[in-house]
Amino acid sequence: MEKMWYVVHTYSGYENKVKANLEKRVESMEMQDKIFRVMVPTEEEVENKDGQKKTVQRKVFPGYVLVEMIMTDDSWYVVRNTPGVTGFVGSSGAGSKPTPLMPDEVQAILKKMGVEDAVPKIDFDINESVKVKEGPFTDFIGSIEEIDAQRQKLKVLVNMFGRETPIELDFSQVEKV
Repeated sequence: MEKMWYVVHTYSGYENKVKANLEKRVESMEMQDKIFRVMVPTEEEVENKDGQKKTVQRKVFPGYVLVEMIMTDDSWYVVRNTPGVTGFVGSSGAGSKPTPLMPDEVQAILKKMGVEDAVPKIDFDINESVKVKEGPFTDFIGSIEEIDAQRQKLKVLVNMFGRETPIELDFSQVEKV
């Protein structure tokens, strides 16, 4: 079983309390191998109050907490019975297991929060051959010359008109050959 992100519904205004309670329960019930991270998605917002600019953390999804966990009967029980938790989002009916978030949904949320691991794992190497799968260079095959992990870009050398031409592509625009 792999760890996935799940959305937990809480009483409104209790998100941080639920996060703290759940983290304590994970420790006291020794569930560190099943429940990993608990997050209250927030983003920075600049407020203008009495002519003063102030940066505040605003909850992106009030009433919800994200939990990264391996779903088992035990871990489900620990989260479900944490004070302030009203249930998992995406579970249909009593006793059924909730639906995890899709990886791209998690990436978007983490990126919005500015969490570092929102950058996908780099699965490319210098000089590796890749095929362009979208854009004006679709179906061209080239070799990777540079990898820019921060911007999620690759510089790929493709053979165009008989000579090597560097083009910049997003990670998502290429696939391994």
